[in-house]
Amino acid sequence: MLLILLEALGAGCILVLIVWWTMFSGRSEAEHEAAQQQAPERPKDDANMR
Repeated sequence: MLLILLEALGAGCILVLIVWWTMFSGRSEAEHEAAQQQAPERPKDDANMR
């Protein structure tokens, strides 16, 4: 029984670690701003396209 609880605890810790890693491993704000400045501006809505 103790072994099953330890295994479940280990799996939960691994799950939390994976979620934590994916939450904070995205692009930094500086990279996001640089990509936004290089991208051409798009119209705000489709009404201008018709």
